[in-house]
Amino acid sequence: MEREAHLIIEEEEEEKTAPNEKKQHLLTHQKTKRVASLDIFRGLTVAMMILVDDAGGEWPMISHAPWNGCNLADFVMPFFLFIVGMAIALALKRIPDRLESIKKVIIRTIKLVLWGLILQGGYSHAPDKLTYGVDMRHIRWFGILQRIALAYIVVSLLEISTKNSQPKDIAPGRWSIYRLYSWHWIAGACILIVYFSVLYGTYVPDWKYTVHNKDSPDYGKDFTVVCGVRGRLDPPCNAVGFVDREVLGINHVYQRPAWKRSEACTDLSPYEGPFRKDAPSWCQGPFEPEGLISSIAAILTTIIGVHFGHVLVHLKGHSDRLKHWMGMGLSLLILGLVLHFTNGIPLNKQLYSFSYVCLTAGAAALVFSTLYVLVDIFRLGHLFLPLEWIGMNAMLVFVLAAEGIFAGFINGWYYEDPHNTLIYWIKKHVFIGVWNSRKVGILLYVIFAEILFWGLVAGILHRFGIYWKL
Repeated sequence: MEREAHLIIEEEEEEKTAPNEKKQHLLTHQKTKRVASLDIFRGLTVAMMILVDDAGGEWPMISHAPWNGCNLADFVMPFFLFIVGMAIALALKRIPDRLESIKKVIIRTIKLVLWGLILQGGYSHAPDKLTYGVDMRHIRWFGILQRIALAYIVVSLLEISTKNSQPKDIAPGRWSIYRLYSWHWIAGACILIVYFSVLYGTYVPDWKYTVHNKDSPDYGKDFTVVCGVRGRLDPPCNAVGFVDREVLGINHVYQRPAWKRSEACTDLSPYEGPFRKDAPSWCQGPFEPEGLISSIAAILTTIIGVHFGHVLVHLKGHSDRLKHWMGMGLSLLILGLVLHFTNGIPLNKQLYSFSYVCLTAGAAALVFSTLYVLVDIFRLGHLFLPLEWIGMNAMLVFVLAAEGIFAGFINGWYYEDPHNTLIYWIKKHVFIGVWNSRKVGILLYVIFAEILFWGLVAGILHRFGIYWKL
């Protein structure tokens, strides 16, 4: 199953002021205090990512929807992009020099791309296979981290280029904040126009592919997918997949898309299983869920996140912030549902459809608003400490836990048989054996032996001030 990932765009520490400006520095320090609800939201999203990745095989209702629709796993990527947007608004406002801001953004983008190629390009096969290395003929050029890198650099440069001497506080009027950053919404509208133009205007011809899965009985065989259409949103003949196959190369896109679990492909849907005898030719074909065109649409989620960050910066009252956040969140959520259920634009994570942008961004807004009320207003942050610790060290948890690097290291130590490892023993005897159910055992293993375990590890590292940031 496709691995989700994320970007740690932490709020930058404010540079210290001169010694003779202690009072001003104190005021600045108070204003730049970390927003606990944002850390908890980030930690919640990381935990959700681990849950759907490692338990989704046994619980497909939380895994990615095979095509149209929206399951729990489909909220992970937009939530992270939303967080990235909010953090951009908080971080870049503290760096007054534009050239310095651009330098930081470019360096961080390069780091993201490199980590994406290492972790998702095919080099790492952890935790199940104790092998490393990638055949450059089949390296995956795009992935989650590369998508985040694209959204981050575009929105950050937009934020830097439009930043000027804005007032620190503005009137709480509904439209004031929109007018203040009108260029962001103009850019979003342009992105939407480009996306729709490509999606509905590109002619998709027939295409061929070779099965590279060595476990498939059709390994090495060539298949032809008949298209010759324009404006289709089905799995084989959409413009999103066509652009990726042409630009990235068909051997460099994701080889195990979620559509393989669709009813058209397997009788075990929504579980993975053997393909039906009458399965269409595209079922074993590749598709990049984090490709070029869908990643362009994903920038919209980050722009919405930046807007919510601007609200946090400029509106000082809890009531004014919540009215704005919840009003916009509900509007986006309703719009996404209406577009989907009226068959106007279906919810689709693979295509990153506009209804999907609206629904997931609206959900992110409402979840964050709820956490903001509980944590920053009612001061109940102690109830979410493991999530807060994960959120403060999310890059570490992502690499070691979500990408399976730590589990791969542990699996490297076995007794007699490579499958006889500590992780296998804990799963079998502590969780599955006790509950006499693989589904329940795997779910509890992920919750306690992965999410809670890494929450405690992150808490210990936080105690000693140890963080991994890009």
